[in-house]
Amino acid sequence: MKGKLILEDGTIFRGQIFGGSNQTATGEVVFNTGMTGYQEILTDSSYCRQIVTLTYPLIGNYGTAKIFDQSTKSYVGGLVIGELCDNGSNWQMEKSLIDYLSIYKIPCLFDVDTRAVTKKIRSAGTMKGIIVSEYTSQATIDEMMNLPIKRDVVYEVTTSDTYTIGSEDDDAPFVVAMDFGVKQNILDSLLRLGCKLTVVPASTPASDILEMNPDGIFLSNGPGDPKDVPDIIDEVEKLIGKKPMFGICLGHQLIALALGADTYKLKFGHRGANQPVKNIKTGRVYISSQNHGYAVDERSLRKLPLEVTYTSVNDGTIEGLRHKKLPIYSVQYHPEASPGPDDNLYLFDEFIQMMKK
Repeated sequence: MKGKLILEDGTIFRGQIFGGSNQTATGEVVFNTGMTGYQEILTDSSYCRQIVTLTYPLIGNYGTAKIFDQSTKSYVGGLVIGELCDNGSNWQMEKSLIDYLSIYKIPCLFDVDTRAVTKKIRSAGTMKGIIVSEYTSQATIDEMMNLPIKRDVVYEVTTSDTYTIGSEDDDAPFVVAMDFGVKQNILDSLLRLGCKLTVVPASTPASDILEMNPDGIFLSNGPGDPKDVPDIIDEVEKLIGKKPMFGICLGHQLIALALGADTYKLKFGHRGANQPVKNIKTGRVYISSQNHGYAVDERSLRKLPLEVTYTSVNDGTIEGLRHKKLPIYSVQYHPEASPGPDDNLYLFDEFIQMMKK
């Protein structure tokens, strides 16, 4: 079926809507430059309600397998791709991408000039968009465009119940992970280092976390504007200085806000598996995987007990922070995603050593 992506400024990109998925979508339109990892993107909670454009031209060529899921379901609003491969081939493949899109009812527009979509977003910035069939009435289009993009989406993707996994050894590092949409690979990275993990909902009070007496507290990735969750920021502030703390992506931003810094929206964000970040002290550049639309404002760090540890080579934005006195540090990128492939896993080791000290 013929379909189209319509941006809020009126720009239209035409293609085909995959018939086995939902045929309409509304959300912020973003792009990801990764050459692989489409299943991880589809199940990364940080993309909740966004319409994701994949810049790599052929998508679906290695199929899908459950082991690559990063959450229990897909939260993306829609998918925009160039060529949709219907005959994937890989020794781990369990389902084709077409079957996967059908099961999760993910709206997918293909045969699209994704280079043109990306260039538009890069020049104009991320904006609202909708996916509809070519024959959708203008009244329906106007109605969809007038619907506000939902905020507070952290509460959509967080766990509903507290659960514990990992080592049963009494001497194992005990970590409470605040789930704002945590990726499975992050939990796996901590489990591989022998941690016992208690994963708690995003709305868990600081007093409940401290009552568990963990060795450390982990703040996960997640979707949306960090300023949309002031109640969570208040609870994180109550945890400052109580236990060693490590944050990734949204967790990084929440730590910064809890300590008095500010955040702002990037023009089109950082989303891809080839983002270079520079270690300020050593000058070494690491290749990182990233997915975020907001960043910490460096000007807001003046007079705060925070030092910048990593910056983006591409645009100079902050990619890492460390408290000058307390055992707290965070990174904006995803060390568990292994774009290096193992360049950034040392950050989890540092968390273990911090807890031991």
